[in-house]
Formats: sequence, structure tokens, C-alpha cells
Amino acid sequence: MLRGRSLSVTSLGGLPRWEAGLPVENLLLFEVSWEVTNKVGGIYTVIQTKAKTTADEWGDNYFLIGPYFEHNMKTQVEQCEPVNDAVRRAMDAMNKHGCQVRFGRWLIEGSPYVVLFDIGYSAWNLDKWKGDLWEACNVGIPYHDQEANDMLIFGSLTAWFLKEVTDHADGRHVIVQFHEWQAGIGLILSRARKLPIATVFTTHATLLGRYLCAANIDFYNHLDKFNIDKEAGERQIYHRYCMERASVHCAHVFTTVSEITAIEAEHMLKRKPDVVTPNGLNVKKFSAVHEFQNLHAMYKARIQEFVRGHFYGHLDFDLEKTLFLFIAGRYEFSNKGADIFLESLSRLNFLLRMHKSDVTVVVFFIMPAKTNNFNVETLKGQAVRKQLWDTAHSVKEKFGKKLYDALLRGEIPDMNNILDRDDQTIMKRAIFSTQRQSLPPVTTHNMIDDSTDPILSTIRRIGLFNSRTDRVKLILHPEFLSSTSPLLPMDYEEFVRGCHLGVFPSYYEPWGYTPGIYIVDRRFRSPDDSCNQLTQFLYGFCKQSRRQRIIQRNRTERLSDLLDWRYLGRYYQHARLLTLSRAFPEKFHMEPTSPPTTEGFKYPRPPSVPPSPSGSQASSPQSSDAEDDDEGGRYDEEEEAERDRLNIKSPFSLSHVPRGKKKQHGEYKN
Repeated sequence: MLRGRSLSVTSLGGLPRWEAGLPVENLLLFEVSWEVTNKVGGIYTVIQTKAKTTADEWGDNYFLIGPYFEHNMKTQVEQCEPVNDAVRRAMDAMNKHGCQVRFGRWLIEGSPYVVLFDIGYSAWNLDKWKGDLWEACNVGIPYHDQEANDMLIFGSLTAWFLKEVTDHADGRHVIVQFHEWQAGIGLILSRARKLPIATVFTTHATLLGRYLCAANIDFYNHLDKFNIDKEAGERQIYHRYCMERASVHCAHVFTTVSEITAIEAEHMLKRKPDVVTPNGLNVKKFSAVHEFQNLHAMYKARIQEFVRGHFYGHLDFDLEKTLFLFIAGRYEFSNKGADIFLESLSRLNFLLRMHKSDVTVVVFFIMPAKTNNFNVETLKGQAVRKQLWDTAHSVKEKFGKKLYDALLRGEIPDMNNILDRDDQTIMKRAIFSTQRQSLPPVTTHNMIDDSTDPILSTIRRIGLFNSRTDRVKLILHPEFLSSTSPLLPMDYEEFVRGCHLGVFPSYYEPWGYTPGIYIVDRRFRSPDDSCNQLTQFLYGFCKQSRRQRIIQRNRTERLSDLLDWRYLGRYYQHARLLTLSRAFPEKFHMEPTSPPTTEGFKYPRPPSVPPSPSGSQASSPQSSDAEDDDEGGRYDEEEEAERDRLNIKSPFSLSHVPRGKKKQHGEYKN
């Protein structure tokens, strides 16, 4: 039981629930992250998708704090004046003292307020703020570390802003959640200056953990054996590690996103997380099953159009029997599993060719890297495709008019004369324009480090160059997707809808948006065994008929409720309650009946779900409409849906995961 002024909670599934509603009118909530309106990695998606649920609960008392970049401001933020008096006065005070603070609504679902600091405009204070950080925690930042210097400016502006807000809060309590080490300096300085705020620090991955995993070290099985200071020093990130560790120990409440990262954080950062806050999604529900199937068909058609242009002159495969796979995220070659994925694709290509499968697999790598611009050959492909479409449309119009006129005269047109010589010449020229002497490019952009790029180097080694005989085709798109792109004009969410399967065989994945249908064991298997396991999963998926894939997609859509922020957001609420009780114990008290927990987050697994891909795959590589018709009698969609609804009794559960337990082959990540 937690009690305070106008507060009362009861326990629900181990987590507190407000009886009369959270009195947000007496509280202000701020979330601080370098990725507010600024897409760098997965934290952007976490904050973006969670914003609607949080904004619905907190209304005008919820604010996001991030860096100001002109391009992001123009395309993502609608400027407006702050309604909250404390925020307005804090901004005025900072702007009068030489800062540049912007305010507006982030144009995403929920339209949350954002406060953005211009880092470059305040860089003249850098030396002074370095001294402030040294006095606060004895951490120095090298002059050559541009990123750490930017984070110091960002953190100093954040602490300054919070000081001004608390000075004018008129008795309201302030909760501030800081995401990752980039926002940590604001937390350190706020606590050093004894600001009256309740603080939460959330790590989505430890800094040193990323570096160690990228070095191909058996990380998870040797967590307790690392000399942390030595490892950080050898990688020249000791000052960043100290900033992260100081942030963790300064926070009233420390949270992380999964049980495995909680164990990692305890070893790396020397503090056990108080609460595990699993990341969720803003799940969009549809009134009928066919609606999301229609969306898949629509976005798949747009991907097919891109593929037609990219592979012009080599489009000798059936797009209706082509599967689209993708991997996306930060360009961390080993951490994100791009290495094992490429090796598995090479083996998959061998299996499909050996079994003479008519299935083609087109795989997209959506990983941002340094580029000069779009590849000329790629742009030419889309231009050729558009020219062919225009030519076909023009000939169709002339054909249609002649046919229409003949029918009006009551005649059956002579099909040999309905197209004149000019029409045939135009079509021949269009066909000649599709001739190509080179293979379709494996990358859509000109890579700056082409010769040393890990993905391109691996492609050269395994020999997947998009040749006619390859059943697996590769496309590296080294840029985040955008609906304004002249090449592939789709948002990431639309692209995911259009693809058949996302593959994320990460070695280092603290959480991520990768709860999967098939789980590859990267911890208790050798790299080669893991690669073989992934190859079998992919090959099994390629052998499925269209109906089997539809069944699988329908089931995934139903189970997506388990990841909705409407449920998982309660873990964040629990962390805020806990930090209030620690920051203001005289006003808020949490009794031991609702203790913070780091127990593993587990999904209930419906018995109807097969334990491995073999339960839902066809018996041969080929599929046909006849097969689809035969399977119709063996599957009842409504019966399956009702079974899943009965099996999912609770949106979440907390239970212990034994450390070091080895998962069986094909076991679900529950």
C-alpha cells in the first residue's frame, strides 16, 4: 500500500494500481533523452511509441526534453507557446541569459510537448560546465570527445532548466526520467545541486556492454569475470563509463528494460535495478482480420515496385513467389547479428538452389552508415521502371480508345492492326532500355568506406551478388527509411507491414523490438550451430504456403496485445511511484507490500502455438493454390482466436527466470 496526499494504490499482479486516478494536477513529469525528435537508435522508438499512453495519462503536465536540430524542428515539431507557467518562466529565464530554448508539440501520436535545447548556441559555456562536472563527481571529459562534450552541454542545460522549473513549480512535485548515459549529466548535476525532484535513470543497454560484445567476447557467460575499469580504459571510454555509473548511483530509482540487462547492469554498473520496465509498442487494433491483411498487401505492392526497378534487366523471378525479409537498427555488425544473418543467407541460398525451389528471397539491410549519396545505378533503375510504366500506360490509352471506337461501330477490331508501327517502336525502345550489362547493385547508396564496410566485405566473401542463379537477393539500404525518400518512399512502420519476416539475430539485445516467432540461441550454442539453427528457421519459413503465413500473421497480430504500452506502461508508473516515495518520503510512503522487482518479464505462451517452425511449415519447398485450398478444412480462424483469448489470462506476469538455464531447440522467448 502506498499512501500520500490524495494518493492510494492497491496491488494488481505485483504492481500498484491507482484507485481514484493519479493526481497529475499536483505533479509534473519530464523525460530527458538525446533521442527526443532525434532518431539515433531504438530509444527514439521507445519514446515515440510510449508518448501517446503517457500523454493520455498526464495531459499538459507531461514534457519531453531533447536537443534542438533545425531539420528535425522543421519536419517534426509544431512550435507553440507553453501553457504551463513554470515551464514558460524557466524558458524565459534561460533565453535571457544567452541560451536558445525551443518549445512545441512533437507531431507523433499523443502530440506531447517538447522542450529542445540548442547545443551549439550554448557551447561558449563548455569550459565552465566542465569545471562544474568535475566539482560534482570528479569526472573529466577529454577535449577531443565531441559526443561527450555535447552531452555535457545538454546535461548542463537540462539541470539549469529543472532548477528554474522547481523555483516556479508552486508546490507541484517534479518527476524526471533520464534515458541512457547521454542524459545522465543532467541527473548528476541536479542531485549535486540538491534540486527538489524525484529522479529515475533508465539504461536501455550498458555502454561497456556494447563495446565488449562488439569485440566478439563471450560476454554473457563471463559477466562476473571482467575487470570493468581496465576494460573501459583500454577502449578509451572510461570517462563515459564514469558518467553512466555516476548517473546510476545518483538516481532515486534505477530501471532497465529486461532481466538479462538487469543482471548485466548489476555487474557493469554495480547497482541492481529497482524495477524492470519492458519496452512496448503502440499497437493499432483493427475491427476485422482482413484489414491488416489488406495493409500488408498494399505495402507489399509498393516494395514490389521498388524491386522491379532495382532488378530491371534481371527480373526473371516471380514476384508473387518472392518473400521480403529485413533486418534494421544501428550499424553494429556483430551486436545486431548482421554477421550470422549473412552467413545464414548464404546457406539458405544453397538450400533453395539445391532443392530447385521457385521461391526467391529479397533481403533488406536497413542500417544507417556513412554515404556520399544515392547510387546512380539504383536511381537509374527506378527511372527505367517509371519510364516503362508511362510507356505501358500511354499504349494502353491508345489501345483502349481504338477498341472503344470499334465497339461503338459494332465491329470486332483487328488485333493485328490495333497497334500501329509507332506503338511497336515505342515498346521495342522500352524493352531495349531494360537491358543491363552489370548485376543489380547490392547497395542503394555510394558507401564512403566501401572497401572496409563489414556488410559489403562479407557479401564479397560469400558471393551473393544478386546473380540470376541466386535465390537470395541482397539490398543494403544504409539510411533510415522515410516517406519523403525519392528511392523507397515508405515509413519504417509501412515497410515492416509490407515485409514477410523481420530477422534480428542479435548477440547483444537488451530488449529491442524483436520478440520473435523463432528464437535463435546465441548464448549456449557455438556461432556455427546458431547459424545452422537460423538457416533452418529461414528455410522452414520459405517452405510455408501462403495460407500458412497468413495463419501465422493472424496469430501474431492477436498476440501483439501483450506488447501494448497500455499494459507495459504500468511498469513505468510503478517506477515513478517508487521514486516519489524515495525523493519525498515525508509526503509519499510505499510500504513493503509492493516491493520493487527485477524479476523476469515473461509472456504467457498459448498451448496452441507450435514449439518450433516445423509445426507450421509445408512438407516441401513448393506451394500451390491447391495446397492452400486443401488446408482450408484443417484451420478455423475463429476457433484459434478464441483459444488464444482464453490462454492469455493476463496482459503481463512477473516470474523468476533461472540464471544460466539453457533453452531447448526452437523454444519460445516467454
